[in-house]
Amino acid sequence: MIALSFLVTPAGVPTASAADCSDIEVVFARGTFAPQGLSGPGQDFVDALKSKVGGKSVGVYSVVYPASIDFPRAVEGIADAANHVEATAATCPKTKMVLSGYSQGAAVIGFVTSNAVPGGVDPAEVPKPMPPAVASHVAAVVLLGKPDQSFTDRIDQPPVIVGPLYASKTLELCAPGDPICSDGSDGSAHQSYTRVGLTDQGAAFAASKV
Repeated sequence: MIALSFLVTPAGVPTASAADCSDIEVVFARGTFAPQGLSGPGQDFVDALKSKVGGKSVGVYSVVYPASIDFPRAVEGIADAANHVEATAATCPKTKMVLSGYSQGAAVIGFVTSNAVPGGVDPAEVPKPMPPAVASHVAAVVLLGKPDQSFTDRIDQPPVIVGPLYASKTLELCAPGDPICSDGSDGSAHQSYTRVGLTDQGAAFAASKV
């Protein structure tokens, strides 16, 4: 996570010192059952990105949410990620953000980009979509193993649809045979994202955008 040193403007609005704002900020949401923080595909994605951006500084924020099979609680991650993205856009306007997630975390990040509350969902129970102006601060979105609609239907959750302001800068990667994001039946494929080169591919895409 980037450390922000807040100053106070004459109007009393807190702002961040430019020296404390990283060139790039990765906002990553982990997969189900992963411990809070970066691990597995998240750490591999960040490491690969850092290796591809030269001398640019890279900050990392790990989205705070349960990441459990109590899937409705993913809204906590949507809210946490959106709050961090909006705060970073306001306090570090020159920072280019990369939003990414793996598995359930990819769904969280996908919903963060949405421009509307999914049909059938009570707007009072979910975070409001981010203001459109925030999109210009997000350089890339990389979704690893995002649950497809057949999976979200099985767990009685709405489909994950990337918002139109983010679609052109989004890369969705699904490992061959992964039953979470495709009609595949190889359960081990869901754990293969680094081994088959998809975390590196996602990092290359993000690096090309920042």
